[in-house]
Amino acid sequence: MLLIRCPVCEMDRPELEFRYGGEAHVARPLDPSSVSDQDWAEYLYFRSNPRGVHAERWRHTSGCGRFFNAIRHTVTDRILATYKAGEPKPDLATLTGETGR
Repeated sequence: MLLIRCPVCEMDRPELEFRYGGEAHVARPLDPSSVSDQDWAEYLYFRSNPRGVHAERWRHTSGCGRFFNAIRHTVTDRILATYKAGEPKPDLATLTGETGR
């Protein structure tokens, strides 16, 4: 079973206590009425779906009930980091061990 660390509760809990909430760091348009239908559809329905490291939103439904972000590797299903909503995304090169050579 996958253990996920809730950054709010500061505890590792089983994945059954959490719900996936989509891609993290997707900004809602500031003035939705001024956005074209095509741009609004892209905001609502189109997300990156990378093979590898991905920033996601999760909710601790059976615990504190709060949303938070997680960096997860989509191939290995390994969670590299979790952090509170509103905090900046961690440096991915540091998490993955890539040096950018």
